[in-house]
Parts: sequence; structure tokens; C-alpha cells
Amino acid sequence: MLPVWAQETYPLDEPSDEPIEQVTSVSELADVRPGDWAFQALQTLIERYGVLGGYPDRTFRGNRPMSRYEFAAALNTVVSRVEEQLLASDAGGTVQDDVATIRQLSNFYGKELETLRSRLDTITDRATALERQQFSTTTKLNGRIDLATTDGTDSGLTVINRTRLDLITSFQGSDRLVTQLEAGNEGQDAVAEAHNRRQNLLGTTGMLADGGGIDSVGVAQGVRVRKLYYAFRPSETVEVAVGSQLPPSDFIDRNSFANQSGQNFSSSFFANNPLITQNEVDRFGGAGAAVAWNVRNNLTLRALYAAADASDPAAGLFQDRYQATLEAEYTVPNQPITVRLQYTHAEINGTQIDAAGINAEWAIRRRYGIFGIFGRLGIGRYQGFNSILAEELEFNPKTWALGVSIQNFLIPGSKAGVAVGQPFVTSRLGNATQTNIEAFFGLALSEHINLSPALLIVSNPNNRKSPTIWEWTVRVLYSF
Repeated sequence: MLPVWAQETYPLDEPSDEPIEQVTSVSELADVRPGDWAFQALQTLIERYGVLGGYPDRTFRGNRPMSRYEFAAALNTVVSRVEEQLLASDAGGTVQDDVATIRQLSNFYGKELETLRSRLDTITDRATALERQQFSTTTKLNGRIDLATTDGTDSGLTVINRTRLDLITSFQGSDRLVTQLEAGNEGQDAVAEAHNRRQNLLGTTGMLADGGGIDSVGVAQGVRVRKLYYAFRPSETVEVAVGSQLPPSDFIDRNSFANQSGQNFSSSFFANNPLITQNEVDRFGGAGAAVAWNVRNNLTLRALYAAADASDPAAGLFQDRYQATLEAEYTVPNQPITVRLQYTHAEINGTQIDAAGINAEWAIRRRYGIFGIFGRLGIGRYQGFNSILAEELEFNPKTWALGVSIQNFLIPGSKAGVAVGQPFVTSRLGNATQTNIEAFFGLALSEHINLSPALLIVSNPNNRKSPTIWEWTVRVLYSF
């Protein structure tokens, strides 16, 4: 160990450029004592082999960092001394032949070693730059830009964009603080315009249910916080999330083939069951909590409560608008089949809502692609005076959706799918039943860019007899 005065004279993080002088005995080094842990090793290297030296002031400075030049010089000395002793003791010339062979191999692989050394230096420089320029040691920044060009019945050519930035912070590794910022251009597609021409009951931003077209329509230009919640694990099998902006679709009614990832169906209707995931709460987020309990490997139970107007003193956390949902997810053992059973109780704008649903998916894997079959079914009861519509509601709607999806078929990175469904089937709303159809094809152009043309068809929007809407769209998704 170096004495205190030596540590102060020779800082540990500054390799010295002073020349190293050869010594013949470890006792010549002023800062090395017999009680030091490396004393025996130093004594052997100096007195027996003569391969280590000291500085001009007769110090060894054992706990100071070594520069690469010093290491190279010491290594060269060790190799030379070992070679000298081997050659001197070689009677039959065997060692000499081996040394010659080693030298030939060293010359032969010299260029490769030099290339490897250069690559290691480059990696070191890049790692240093990343450490210096990284966004955060605890937070990951993910971004997604949805850009859609669309045209359809009774609508002009429009461009819709939506940008979302996700900041995911982990303090312990098993927890996460989720913050999502969102902004758009308030763009509308043909389906949204058709719904808005009358009371928007079943559009993407529909007051009764989400049965709309392109998911990214109607996002305000100003930046807003769409998600803000903290998820943690009190045990290995339980996760709890609490927050002031907690969209139910982050926790319930998930589906591998029809969701809000932006890389499958563009229609908001096919992303969720409109009776189970209430549009008035999910689209704008609500304060609340969610719990997921992994009972066993193939069974998970979930519970969620979210209130959209918790910041309003007149409403609070347990008043209109809110939804509470229970979900049981079961995966068939040794089969790629998952079934989710759901129940939602909600109060939206004065209307009491109770709904039950089922969400199922089946993934069929083949060497030439993955085929997915999915479906959602729901039945509910809406009862009470709706303050927005200013009328008494009393009906028992049903909803259903069925679709297929193909991934990596013939073209790696490709996806295609077709789905059909009816968001709100009831004889007490309007004089017809709205039906939604979508077909899409998606192609990953790179790790970050996905291109997806799609055709959307909506008949009888808002459950009223009217011309069928035909709409095409080309979506570009950029994610990082």
C-alpha cells in the first residue's frame, strides 16, 4: 500500500510520463513494504527476472493507474526475458523452433490483429460518446409519428398526423413511470366527417361508443399529457399502477393482432371492444389505478378503475365520468389460444352502463408465416338520462368484431389483415346498424419505418341509413 504522502504526491487518475529506471532489489523502492499484499510478486519479478523498475525518485507507485504505453513496455520486457531464458536453456533447439513459429504466426496475423485493435478503439470511442450524450441513466425515450394521407366519400384529400413521445423511467428495474406526450393537427377523415355531420355517437371520438375510422383523427395541436402513471411490483406475481392519466386500454382488452400499435388495423373500432373500453374515459385518460395478478403462468386477473373528471371538484374521483373493469385472461396450455373474459361498470354523462365481453385470439404458426384469428363480442345495458344528448337512454346494445391477420407471409416484415364488425347493435338507436370493414397491408421498410395502405368501409354511420363511406388511406409510421 502507498503511504499517505505518496498518494498525495502522485494522483491516482494521472499516469506519469517520468522514465522508469531498472532496480535490482525490491528494497530499493521507498514506497513498498514487506507487509504489502503484492510484495512477494514484486520481489520475484524484480530480483529473479528483472522485468520491473521504479521511478527516478525510487518509488513504485503501485496503486496508480498504468498508461497503455507503460503496459506495452512492461509486456515487451517480460516477453523478451522469457524468450532469453528459454533459448539459453534449450539444448535440442526445440524451444528455438517454437519461438520461430510463434514469430511467423505473429507476422501472419499482424494485419488482422491491427484491424481488431482499430475496431476496439472505435467501439471504445462510441461507447464513451454514448455515455456522454445519453438521454438519461434511468429514462428511456421512445417516439412515434403517425402520418396518414386519406380520401373518401364526400371528403377531400387530407393529411392527418399524430405525434407521441413516451418517457419510461425505472428506478428499481421492475418498476416504471410512464409519461406520454401527444400532439396532432386535428385532422379528420371521411368517416369522422360523416359522424360529425350529425350527433357524433359512434365515431372515433363518439359520445356513446368508439366505432370510428382512422384512430389518429381529432388530436389537438397543443401538446398534452395523455399518460402519466407509475407501475410497480409489490410481489413477483402482482403489478400495481396508479396515476392521474391512466388509459384503460393500456391494461385491459389487449390483443396481439388488433391493437393500438399502429402496425396493424388503422380503425379505432378494431383496437378495442367499445362497450368494455369506454371511449369517454380511454381517449382522454383518467385518474385511477390498475392491478394485474399473475395467478399462474396461463392465468392473469386484472382490475381497473379510472375517472376522467377526477380533477374537477364538482365531480371528483368517484363521480361521473368513470369506469371500473374486471378481466380474466386465460391461455390454453401448450396452445397459442388466449381468451379474455371482461366486465365493465361505468357512468358516462349521466348514463349507467354495465357490459360483459369476451376477447379471443388464436395464433397459427407456420414456417411461411403467422396466421392470427381474433374476435371480440360484447353485450351491455345503457340506462339513464344522458346529459350530453339530453335524452333518456334505455337499450341493450351488442357489439362484435372478427378478423384475420397474416404476418411475414412471403415477404419478411410484412403484415396484412381484414376485419369486419358492428360497434353498437340495437333497435333503439337510429334506423339501421353501422357496419365497419377494413383491409390493410403493412410493410416494414426499415427498423423504424412502416408503410401501410388500407381500405375502410363504413355503412350506416351513427346507426342511420345513409350512403356507405368508402375510404382509402396510406399510413406511414415512424418510431424510435
